[in-house]
Amino acid sequence: MHMTSASHLLTEDRPEFHRLLDEALRTAHERPGLTTLGERLNAEQLRTMALNAQALLTAAAATEYDHYVKVREQLREDPLAAGAEEDDGDGDTGAGVIAVIAVLAPVLAGTAMLIFLLVGYVLKLVEPEPAFADTLLTAGWVFGGLTVVSLLLAAVGLLVAAVRNSATEVVAQRGDAVPDEVSRARDAWRRALLEQGIVPFLQDALAGPGAGPGVPATGPGAAPGAPAPHTPRAGRIPDLGYTRPGYTAPDFTSPDVEGPQDGPR
Repeated sequence: MHMTSASHLLTEDRPEFHRLLDEALRTAHERPGLTTLGERLNAEQLRTMALNAQALLTAAAATEYDHYVKVREQLREDPLAAGAEEDDGDGDTGAGVIAVIAVLAPVLAGTAMLIFLLVGYVLKLVEPEPAFADTLLTAGWVFGGLTVVSLLLAAVGLLVAAVRNSATEVVAQRGDAVPDEVSRARDAWRRALLEQGIVPFLQDALAGPGAGPGVPATGPGAAPGAPAPHTPRAGRIPDLGYTRPGYTAPDFTSPDVEGPQDGPR
């Protein structure tokens, strides 16, 4: 029952139908059967007809649309995909913290070492030498050792972060298969909608002489031997409520009106 289930697009997919329709009209001169655009019907008239027949055109690609919607919904409802995204976010946060520590720790320790050593050696030049000068020098050398240790720890931390990022990239590459499947399903639907629905509809609309202005009307006033208006193939172009330029209104009989020449005798 694809005709019923997919003949009406979801709200989020309707703009894509409009885009494909506009693309088909814009490139009409490149498509067989559409080169007469503008001679019988212009682009705006064809667009109005296609929009009115949207359910008919989308039904031509119903199978592809059903598959696209199914794959897309599976991706949105897949809890594993959401969990992978959360894990990626946690990994990025951890890597950021390690990077900050790796940069700040050696800088702070090195700065403290320089300050304590500089002040300590300056105080040793003062007479009498302050008692805490040696303490400052000792603290400076301690911070020097911390600087070396922090540099080693930073190198190890960056190495661990690099390994974790490599593992995360592998997981992401494996997960790309799902979005690729959605992309392929979307492209298949677009192609089917354009080639099986929109373009054939426009070709049929331009196929016959009855589709445009200047078509001789049939009836008492028609010229002898005038061709009858073309009737599009049944089922392709339904009654769209669109009045074509060659349309002739049915004759209506009006009550006799007595003219001046019909006065009482």
